[in-house]
Parts: sequence; structure tokens; C-alpha cells
Amino acid sequence: MLTPLVVPLPSSDVAKKLNRALLIKQVRRALRKVGKGPVQFWTFTPDVGYLLGAFEEEKVIYYCVDDHSQFTGYDVDQVLAEEEDLCRRSDLVITTSMALQEAKKGFNENTVLIPHGVDYAHFSKALDESTVEAPELQGIPHPRIGFFGLLRDWVDLDMVAAVAKRRPTWQFVMVGDATFDLSTYRSPNIHFLGRKPYDSLPGYCKGFDIGIIPFKINDLTLAVNPIKLREYLAAGLPVVSTPLPEVAIFQHHVGLANSADEFESAIERFLSEDAGELVKERSAAMSSETWPAIVDRIGHQLQR
Repeated sequence: MLTPLVVPLPSSDVAKKLNRALLIKQVRRALRKVGKGPVQFWTFTPDVGYLLGAFEEEKVIYYCVDDHSQFTGYDVDQVLAEEEDLCRRSDLVITTSMALQEAKKGFNENTVLIPHGVDYAHFSKALDESTVEAPELQGIPHPRIGFFGLLRDWVDLDMVAAVAKRRPTWQFVMVGDATFDLSTYRSPNIHFLGRKPYDSLPGYCKGFDIGIIPFKINDLTLAVNPIKLREYLAAGLPVVSTPLPEVAIFQHHVGLANSADEFESAIERFLSEDAGELVKERSAAMSSETWPAIVDRIGHQLQR
């Protein structure tokens, strides 16, 4: 495992030259420890084209999981130019959403759609009687509407706060770290618990009544395939989400909502349902969407 040292200035030509030298030196040193053998170049980011060919790699794979040009603070034209160059020079482009596949396939005919997987064995523990509810939830009454993940500018906390204000008996539990001030959104029934260890997430799912994906709808999120969707479902939770294309595929398990009104109605519908076998049904639907299954699909594409 290598965590290379780089200069975090993607727009600087000087930093790029320095990073190229740093990365090549560090990766070559790591490869020498591994021993001789075929090398493949895999990247999740589009700004590494300057490294191609430096390691005598037999294959180049671009694993595209986001529309990087739409992240706040990025130079859109620069990212798109670097990404097009990387796609054209790659042997395989893997995309995780329909929007990403559509955007990249014009640059490389070997562009495939392979959605995210889920750590099914881990999140389905929420259904086990032996799994203990997260202790931090014990002082929070039901119903608990839960979220875990990064709290960034693509999360529509204004909508969450609007629903929470209308429904003071509903408890909104937000698990994850934030890069902005949350004081505006704090209220008696919105609980920001901060970042939690991955191992503890099934215990939080066990204590949630519903999982939510309150993402704003924009160019960034329309290309997203949120991993938390499959994690919530593997835990047996019903899901309420804004209408992201990749979430809509599972609409028989998900309530889609365009506004605070619709979000409130979808939550209310799930809270009033007789869950019964639906919990097991939701979880079972994810049992074939595991990461090993995704790796097999990727391996098949590489063999092609």
C-alpha cells in the first residue's frame, strides 16, 4: 500500500512537473519491492496523463466514478481536456453511471458501465439479532431518518431542515463529517453525529427506520451512483432519495422526491407501511451486487 507524497496544486504547471518526478520515483521504488512482473496503470482521477508510459505498463484503465469537472473549485475546461486525453489513451474506461458512460464513450469504444458494488456481508449484519444498535442512538427516539456519508455542498440540508421543522417528532440522524458550518441546521430533531468508523455502520443502520439520499440535483449528482444506496438496502432499509438516475433504477425499493413536500410524503409512506418481509426482500436484492461480483465483471472486460 502506497500513499504517495504530492503537491496539491492541480492547476500549477510547476507542481505538475514536480509531482510527476515525485510519483514516478515513489511508485518505481514500490514496484521494486513487489518484484518484476506485468504492470497495469489504474486511475480514479483524470489528471495523471503525464504519468502514462513511465512504468512500462501493459494496460491503462481509467475507473471513472464522478464527473470531476463539476466539483467545486476545479477548472472545468482543464479537467475535461485532461479527461478526454486520458480516455483516448486508456485500454479500458470503466464508468459507474449511465451519464458517465454516455459522456466518455465518444472518446473510447472500450467504455463500459459497471455500477458500484456493496459490502453485503457487512451491511446485512443490520438484520442479525446479534448486531447491537449504535449506543449513540439510544437517546434518540423513533422514528429515525438516517444518513451516512460526506456532508458536502451537494447534500441538500436546506430540504432536510425544512422537513424536520414540519415534523418535530421525526429524528434526522446525520452521520459523517462536514466541511461547512452546520450551526444553521442544528435543531432538536436534527442530530449531527460526525464521522464514525466503517465497522460501526451496521449498528447505525439497525437503529434507522429509513435511509435518505438528499442530494441536490445538478450536473455533478446526475452522474453519481451513490454507494450508500446499496448499503442502505443491504441493511434492509427503505430509502428516500432525490431523483438521481442511478437510484431510480431501484424505485420499487426507493421513494423518489423532487421537493421537501415530496420528501416528507415519501418518508411518511414508508413509516406507515407494514415492513414485514420487505426488509428481507430489500436486503436480498443486494446479495448479488457484491464487490467480488463487480471484480469478476471487470476481470471479464479486461480479458476481452
